[in-house]
Amino acid sequence: MCGRLNVSDDPFVTQLLLDLGIENPKENMHFGRFKRATDIISIVTEKNGKRQLIPATWWLLLESTETGFKPSKYTSFNSRYDKLNVPGSAAYKPFRESRCVIVTKGFGETEFRDKKPLHYHDFEAVEGALALGGLYKEWQHKGTGEIIYSCSVITLPAHDKIKPYHSKASPLMLPQQDNTIDLWLDEHNQQVAMFNDLLQPKLHQALNVYPIDKPSSYLPIGESNKVERDIA
Repeated sequence: MCGRLNVSDDPFVTQLLLDLGIENPKENMHFGRFKRATDIISIVTEKNGKRQLIPATWWLLLESTETGFKPSKYTSFNSRYDKLNVPGSAAYKPFRESRCVIVTKGFGETEFRDKKPLHYHDFEAVEGALALGGLYKEWQHKGTGEIIYSCSVITLPAHDKIKPYHSKASPLMLPQQDNTIDLWLDEHNQQVAMFNDLLQPKLHQALNVYPIDKPSSYLPIGESNKVERDIA
């Protein structure tokens, strides 16, 4: 996943936030059609049994400055699935103690060849919104006492149906028809072995995919295709 999210002010996005227990989501949601790594995005967390929508820097590792924080030099807007259970990795502790959900309408991918962009595609949920599995960290500045949050999106190997558009990876899309999200957000649940099946790429929702001119303008330049969800 190459670091852009479609967090449109979409009725399906709002409804999913309501379904997750977020009150008045439109008042606090950081909407944006083109969210990039290091931008502020909204994440759903659970503390003391209550769901909350909080702003977070889309870059898990931060560095302290004199007056605040900045993204570290280590790339961390994504957390790879194969690092989640590696002790000492940036994702190891958050995977056990501070998981979150990132609600989006879709996401964008860039395919590279010889380190140069080959083409761009955007993916959108069909008649719905996506609940992406993420991690977050809480930071308190030693000088100012300010508390802020950072986050990352968990990425998996590219799903076979997505490979024609992006061969490297795909985000973890959580199922919404069962209690998976409840277990995912439970701050006391450190039994991460129960999430092993989630770390295999699977499409729980159908996606529309279409080529765009470039990420910043996201103008369609071709026909869209529907990528069907996997049959349970």
